[in-house]
Amino acid sequence: MRLEPAAHDGREFGRDRFGLTPGTHVLIVARGSDNRPPEMHWSADPADGMLGDRPPTPTADPKERMSMDLPFGRVVAAMTTPFHPDGSLDATGAQSLAAHLVDNGCDGLVLNATTGEAPTTTDAEKETLLRAVLEAVGGRAAVTTGVGTSDTRHSAELARAAERAGADGLLLVTPYYSRPTQQGVVSHLTAVADATALPVMLYDIPARTGTALSQDSLFRLAEHPRISAVKDASYDLLGSARVIAGTGLHYYCGADELNLPMYAIGAVGAVSTVANIAPGETRALLEAHDRGDNAEALRLHRLLLPLIVAMMTTDPGTVTAKALLRHRGLPAGPVRLPLLDADAELTTVLTEALAASLPQAGAQAQRSNGRSRV
Repeated sequence: MRLEPAAHDGREFGRDRFGLTPGTHVLIVARGSDNRPPEMHWSADPADGMLGDRPPTPTADPKERMSMDLPFGRVVAAMTTPFHPDGSLDATGAQSLAAHLVDNGCDGLVLNATTGEAPTTTDAEKETLLRAVLEAVGGRAAVTTGVGTSDTRHSAELARAAERAGADGLLLVTPYYSRPTQQGVVSHLTAVADATALPVMLYDIPARTGTALSQDSLFRLAEHPRISAVKDASYDLLGSARVIAGTGLHYYCGADELNLPMYAIGAVGAVSTVANIAPGETRALLEAHDRGDNAEALRLHRLLLPLIVAMMTTDPGTVTAKALLRHRGLPAGPVRLPLLDADAELTTVLTEALAASLPQAGAQAQRSNGRSRV
């Protein structure tokens, strides 16, 4: 059973009121006063009515996390969409890129999302891309496709098309531009989740959509039988920690600079733009943490920082990822307007960061640069 945050103050607490059975762990949130944040307490057994200080075993315990059944995978690349030089979809290039990412450490791919330039691809292109990637790596990696739009009916249609094509799961961003109320957001996400039998990963990225998913909304959405995960780019570690602790939602970090911190507070994986360039290193970081080798996890986190900073703070991640894929001789092609391809100055910044973070990859790229695909 899940209790919504700040919904109960601990009084009149007992088994009969909530229909709880002995041994159930419950998160109690006591309202703060004078603008102080609410306090969180754990009850070891609601039957005794006593509050304890020790929380239950986290659902994302490192040992459990390694064997957890994750329908979206754990090391998930937010894959770019390769285009031909004329800007048309390069389905064959997408198959090659998908195979490269899976061969080098990814056990999941997200297509047709922000990094994949979903706002500028047609519904037909989205389906063609999905089918091509499934043909290339289906069965070896979970293939999830973005279906989020600001139109509920359109999103539901995309979800049904993805299910027919064989997608393993759906990525569903909050509706953008319209800035609906939280009830509107919940109704939209629920309606799309109801449209298919596929598992749904919500995408919380308020900086792009203009609408954040409140903790209350996440607790409500967690009750839906097919909403099982969240790609979190909210930059609210405290809020994320509370939802992770109080629900069964699988959290995926959606901000590469926070992969290690999010994993440490209970995330089960990452949906990563940087994994287009460093899939193996992203996987190694998470595996080091799972082994309890925090020093190695921190070393890898710091090793990747120059690349993360260059890719995620200079230009949109799609632009920087495609520039580095071209540099490494991998399928990429141009970006579509309104995005602009990286110029020579930005490309130099990116390649220097790649060499700093991944010297071997930088050297390989130099050798293959003459054979780069466009």
